[in-house]
Amino acid sequence: MRTELAYVVWPVATVLVYVVTRHFYRRAPSWWNSPLLLTPVILLAIAGALHTRYSEYMQGSQWLLAMIGPVTVAFALPVYEQRALIRRHWPALLAGVIAGSTIAAFSSWLLASWLNLPSDLQRSLLPRSIATPFALPVSSRVGGVPELTAVFVVLTGLLGAVVGQVMRKWLPLRSSLARGALLGMGAHGVGVAKAREYAAEEGSIAGLVMILAGLVNVSITPIAVMLLL
Repeated sequence: MRTELAYVVWPVATVLVYVVTRHFYRRAPSWWNSPLLLTPVILLAIAGALHTRYSEYMQGSQWLLAMIGPVTVAFALPVYEQRALIRRHWPALLAGVIAGSTIAAFSSWLLASWLNLPSDLQRSLLPRSIATPFALPVSSRVGGVPELTAVFVVLTGLLGAVVGQVMRKWLPLRSSLARGALLGMGAHGVGVAKAREYAAEEGSIAGLVMILAGLVNVSITPIAVMLLL
């Protein structure tokens, strides 16, 4: 595909496919028809049929990637609305985020070691448990491949949302604080969206936990690389 067309066609195709898949997801919500799963699969099929390389796709879609940061910052508004609840429980939230981030990094290392993955794949896997705006620069910083990290982040989010729904149903989590933190820590952006489907308060807590986890992992992931890899 010509470069001039790539700047127009791929961003439009990405947004259009996402809108269509989200429409079907709202009518029949399930993990297997999530827009975050179907959109890249459909785009990959289209790109393969047109013999389009990843670099050509990104030529026109960089601005979509750049929007991830501002969208993440927008989570600050619902977090601010729940500031009284957060003020009362911030020690528990912070302790949970630090513990969860440490366990996530260590479990990623264990999985990578068990699979005997090459060094660059191991480094790409370590930031899988944080939101994309944090995960991509962390991956670059520790010598990973950001494109692979993005895939790991999406898969972690989808799996975390599915497991989180099961745990939310069967574990005695009576407070919205615990339920929101579970989804925000375990499934980052996907978890925040799912938490907001349950209640605004849960979504706000999930958004705060997601942001805090990203900030904590920016610090601990390079340390984990030095100690474990």
